[in-house]
Amino acid sequence: MLGIIGGSGLYSLESVGQVKRKRVKTAHDERTVPAEIIVHEGGQFVFLPRHGKNHQIAPHEINYRANIVALHKLGVSQIVAVNAVGGITENTRPGAIIVPDQLIDYTWGRASTYAEGEGVEVSHIDFTHPFDEALSQRLLNAVESANTKASQRRVVLAQAVYGVTQGPRLETAAEIKRMQQDGCDIVGMTAMPEAALARELGVDYAMLALSVNWAAGVLPGVISMEEIQAVMRDGQSFLHGVLLRLIKEGAR
Repeated sequence: MLGIIGGSGLYSLESVGQVKRKRVKTAHDERTVPAEIIVHEGGQFVFLPRHGKNHQIAPHEINYRANIVALHKLGVSQIVAVNAVGGITENTRPGAIIVPDQLIDYTWGRASTYAEGEGVEVSHIDFTHPFDEALSQRLLNAVESANTKASQRRVVLAQAVYGVTQGPRLETAAEIKRMQQDGCDIVGMTAMPEAALARELGVDYAMLALSVNWAAGVLPGVISMEEIQAVMRDGQSFLHGVLLRLIKEGAR
């Protein structure tokens, strides 16, 4: 079953079909994890907003372990993560759609593995390719289908390096310059440890990213949150179209 993790700007997919709300108990949080099982055209998928319904959970405070375990418990074997990102390189301008194939982790202090604690067997996952190639290709096919029918075609980047920062503050110009030198194309705050935890549980993981702003220092001036929100709103219908195509494919 497909699981969709909604990022900034995507807090529900209730309009897609019938919704059954679940609260999942895990060993990683005293609180239950809220998720939606949505039935659409004879199939079903699970939706989980990583920041909460009201965007009240900061990137460094997200309980990634509980979220991924909850999806796994609900029968999810494939995850598509939707992310708002900042663009660093030329083809990642605001409004661009990116399906990254690599990442660099700059975060710290996050609970990033299930392989810890007394009596737990340590596992060393292969993380050479952090995003599942087959799922990423299916996602790209859905992006291209939506793009063909869009009134205004979007720039699509099929390979990119996602730099994961701690947040919730945005980055300095010097940090972005360093990340560009490291080979990063986009910057965000939530791909790690999400991707690694999915790999530990054997769940395929791919990302659908919307560039919502140029990263710090790429252009003169400061980053406007109003402009970011405007790009998010403009991109939501396209993201919904991509996800619907992916969901319909899974229902066949």
